[in-house]
Amino acid sequence: MGDATAGLARTARILRFLLKYRGAGVFTGLDLDSVNDGTVPEIAGKPEEFVADLEALGPTFIKFGQALSTRPDLVPPAYLAALERTQDNVSPVPAEQIRAVIEAELGVRPGHLFETFDDVPLGSASLAQVHRATLRDGRAVAVKVQRPDISTVIQTDLDALAAIAARADTATRVGRRVHFADWVHEFRKALLLELDYGCEAENLARFSRHFSDYPEIFIPAPLWNFSARRVLTMDLVTGHKVTELSGLFRTEHDVRDLAEALLRGYLDQVLVYGDIHADPHPGNLLVTDDGRLALFDLGMVVHVPPRQRDRLFRLLFAAVDGRGEEAAREAIAMGTRLEDFEEERFMREVGQLVARYAAHPSASASESRLLFDIVRVSTACGLRSPSELSLLGKTLAHLETTCRALDPRVDMKHVVDRHLDSVMGERLRRSLAPHRVASELMDLQALTREAPRKLSDMLSLLADNRFQVRIRGLEESRLMENLQKIANRITTGLIVAALIVAAAMIMRIETTARLFGYPALALVLFLLAAALGVGIVVSALLRDRKARPREESGPR
Repeated sequence: MGDATAGLARTARILRFLLKYRGAGVFTGLDLDSVNDGTVPEIAGKPEEFVADLEALGPTFIKFGQALSTRPDLVPPAYLAALERTQDNVSPVPAEQIRAVIEAELGVRPGHLFETFDDVPLGSASLAQVHRATLRDGRAVAVKVQRPDISTVIQTDLDALAAIAARADTATRVGRRVHFADWVHEFRKALLLELDYGCEAENLARFSRHFSDYPEIFIPAPLWNFSARRVLTMDLVTGHKVTELSGLFRTEHDVRDLAEALLRGYLDQVLVYGDIHADPHPGNLLVTDDGRLALFDLGMVVHVPPRQRDRLFRLLFAAVDGRGEEAAREAIAMGTRLEDFEEERFMREVGQLVARYAAHPSASASESRLLFDIVRVSTACGLRSPSELSLLGKTLAHLETTCRALDPRVDMKHVVDRHLDSVMGERLRRSLAPHRVASELMDLQALTREAPRKLSDMLSLLADNRFQVRIRGLEESRLMENLQKIANRITTGLIVAALIVAAAMIMRIETTARLFGYPALALVLFLLAAALGVGIVVSALLRDRKARPREESGPR
């Protein structure tokens, strides 16, 4: 009973928060006019207050704010900027509890695992904190330990969010357009994966392999024997924050090469390998003493399926090349067209966005802003864009901040344009690889071998008038169910009408059997008809639902 009451109180608190900022345009969608003129609607709370309220709700909502920062179609620009400054630093957990988690996960006390273990954390965030330690062989490592019982708190909050999102999808117009429930479901999957440090260790190892062509980038290696679901041990990274590099360091090291290598490497991650690390902000990067750029905290990684990856590449390639109509067509193919989708308006607005991007000087153009604006225009025109598009926009925004911090003179547009050309060449070379060509030739051989026989069989059936098309499952379909409902209601309506007519006719017959002063049989028939009529009305009000708005996905 206590848990249920606490859950209801938590849900009520979340609802109050959501409703407080609904008038600010948060969670309600944006119109195209506010996108074009840059105006912000009258707000019920300040952006900084919004972030403070998010942080006060706890770790789930700190992560929720990070996910919300990828939705420019739901959040006004001022709030997006405030969400980028979300603080994920909280008071540390006592060392005794951290040691208990390590012992529970690894089955050995930290004193037996490590030569030294520093009880003072290097950093403390909402989900975990990091401690410095030394192995028996003298190797310095960083131990990331999950906060005790944080998983239970997050599960409770996620259940509350899912219930609210499902209700919003059925009760609000923006919910039917955006599908909050699907977004919360994706957020749940990403957050639960982030709580599994085994997945983060795999991300570290995979990114290390993918960045092998970039010696400027360093990924700390995970130590598998010292890691578990709630404990991650990896190489200790020491160095300088990207935003605090001294002039002497910039003189002795070529920071421009670091910036360009980071940008090119991340484009490879997304467009070649299909991994989007949505959080490469300066806080997750250090410049080591030997002049390399160390990347860590790879818990928030989303994998893009191959076909969606191809469309994402074509969209970005067309946008950078200034081909607005082609970029718009790729965005349509990636998204879901709603019933009120305005295709001509969308093509025109995206074409203008891409034209403005291409006309800007290369140093001032922003690929992330372009992608965010495409997402905003998509929502305003009735096109539900995929989450990968917003995630790529957020990744590019973080990379832009990091590259500017490393070298303010870096020309990101030139680097992206040049590297997309090389990625295109690499994709063409891979498509012409012997094993790929052999596979396609085998498919072509099977088609040419079977096609004449199948065409002959079909023509024979047509000539003999025996060609048939069978539709299975119609008898079990929703169409048959609705037709049966219609037939049942028509039949019941006729019976009600007949009972009322019969009752009216019998009412005139004199009889000794009376009820409340009326002929008993006539009154019984009338009451039965009334009961059936009320039943039909109640069933129509409670069980009949409007047809779902038509949605159409792009070609597969």
